[in-house]
Amino acid sequence: MRDVDTDAVCELDDARPGDLLVIKSGGRKAFVQWQAAFAEVAPGLDVRRWGDPALDPSAITHALVWDPEPGALARLPSLRVIFGAGAGVDAIITDPELPLHIPLVRMGVDGAAQRMGEYVCWAALGLLRNQRRLALSQAAAKWDYFEPEFTAPERVVGIMGLGVMGTRSAVMLQGLGFPVIGWSRTEKSVPGVRSYVGDAGLDGFLAAADILVVLLPATEATRGLIAAPLLAKVKPGTGLVHAGRGTQLVVDDVVAALEAGQLGGAVIDVFEPEPLAADSPLWAHPKITVTPHCASLPSRRERAVYVADAMAAHRRGEELPNLYDHARGY
Repeated sequence: MRDVDTDAVCELDDARPGDLLVIKSGGRKAFVQWQAAFAEVAPGLDVRRWGDPALDPSAITHALVWDPEPGALARLPSLRVIFGAGAGVDAIITDPELPLHIPLVRMGVDGAAQRMGEYVCWAALGLLRNQRRLALSQAAAKWDYFEPEFTAPERVVGIMGLGVMGTRSAVMLQGLGFPVIGWSRTEKSVPGVRSYVGDAGLDGFLAAADILVVLLPATEATRGLIAAPLLAKVKPGTGLVHAGRGTQLVVDDVVAALEAGQLGGAVIDVFEPEPLAADSPLWAHPKITVTPHCASLPSRRERAVYVADAMAAHRRGEELPNLYDHARGY
């Protein structure tokens, strides 16, 4: 994929006649931004809003979606490729009528990994320097002087999930002085990062981490993973950064671990369901920082470039990038 900062536009001026991309992500106001982005980077592409009553479903060849209605994609007879509007495709694959023979491309913008790395570094530093306590003190106009106990080289960050996001986060954390370890289902090699693998390596990984970062994909194996049995294996006072999937988090167990001191603090970006309910106890918890699923989302222009480039490459007979594997679950 090319750099999103280039002034060139994608080679879609010679788009196949009849190519039509329909978009369902962010609502009507967001569609205006999507439309402008594609007009800039792929001026030859016909872009329409999902649900447009004037649109013939049989004319749609590509779909860029976040949460399509169940069965809707299956009713598009000319559909060739489905693009997920985010890195996760959870709201797409839950469709019981999803046409599994249509390629499903996960968003893989380079800028997303950079943003995730920034978020993880910010969250780890926030836990290190007790930023939640500082925020509450400022809100209360309270001068609450305290001295942080540790520096980055004294706290080991353990990353669950060493894919593109986890790898970039590991590199950036090391730049701040944090020692980094990683856990994944299969062996991964990241410079300077000790790798723990599979079920056999999980307990050792959890026991070694002072800050636990969760960047795992949504699979049946990871559903409900961040719960009491796993949290009982971490060091007392461990910090939690959760930016994987909302389905992985058992909220009551996390709150209980915080109350008991098994967790020292938490920064949480993903929830199930979303948005987080206004009456959720997480909002006001003194040891939890809530962020609105914003850890790694690229700009719409960056995502438009990614989609346009993938469409052009596919038209040339090249493989689509970042394909979702229904058998693996990611």
